[in-house]
Amino acid sequence: MNLFGGIEAGGTKFVCGFGTGPEGLTTARFPTTTPGETLDRVIAFLKKEAGGSLRAVGIGSFGPVDLDRKSATYGYITSTPKPGWANCNLAGAVEQALGVPVGFDTDVNAAALGEAEWGAGQGLSDLLYLTVGTGIGGGAIVGGRVMHGLLHPEMGHIRIPHDAIGDPYPGICPFHRDCLEGLASGPAMQERWGKPAEQLPPDHPAWALEAHYLALAVANFALTLSPQRIILGGGVMQPHLFAPIRAEFLRLLNGYLRQPEGYIVPPKLGGKAGILGALVLAQSSVLR
Repeated sequence: MNLFGGIEAGGTKFVCGFGTGPEGLTTARFPTTTPGETLDRVIAFLKKEAGGSLRAVGIGSFGPVDLDRKSATYGYITSTPKPGWANCNLAGAVEQALGVPVGFDTDVNAAALGEAEWGAGQGLSDLLYLTVGTGIGGGAIVGGRVMHGLLHPEMGHIRIPHDAIGDPYPGICPFHRDCLEGLASGPAMQERWGKPAEQLPPDHPAWALEAHYLALAVANFALTLSPQRIILGGGVMQPHLFAPIRAEFLRLLNGYLRQPEGYIVPPKLGGKAGILGALVLAQSSVLR
């Protein structure tokens, strides 16, 4: 038993795989349908392809999730609006089916762990991973450990300044309307501009507004968490968006914070950050 399994549980797809790191990682993708059908496919894949070689499995899941080990619903997806998935015992189902220890955390915390172990956060004790896509979420590593708390960080729902005259769009978040996610997520961009973000040309005015909102968020996180590096991933983060975010970040801080070269960067692991972070969670589960 020398392999670790990983599951990146997303609202539209599950990515599962096994290995010991980026080299030789074997993965498969399945659409997120019902909990029973989706988990049956994931478990069947891991049993067939990795079999008795699995030592542990890590899960990075969409949320909200229960991360309190003392809770009766630890390992559950809790109050998600995803149909059929509320109060789903995700970690328990995987542990029972495979008979190995299971590590469990949010999908974005898993991505932060993956980047810390093998990616853009290597050698750093404090970093922030922010994903900007269908939603906006953040994972912070502070003093070498993922930050938890009452629940887990919900960085996409921070309130940022919204000039309703300059940007009359009210926001898409069903809870807060014009929080960060409500103004700057992929669905918000599509609803505001009539096209998905990836279809908007680099010179479209959407990108200046997006850079402004994301720079506001990054400035707040830089001042409150003091990360050594900020990693921005997700489908909205097109390559041309980094330069205006960095410029707006510097303008907003006005020389107050001295940051190193390469402070705001894309994920080095690309789309594999989440599944590789799940392997880190698996490894950690056997060390507890």
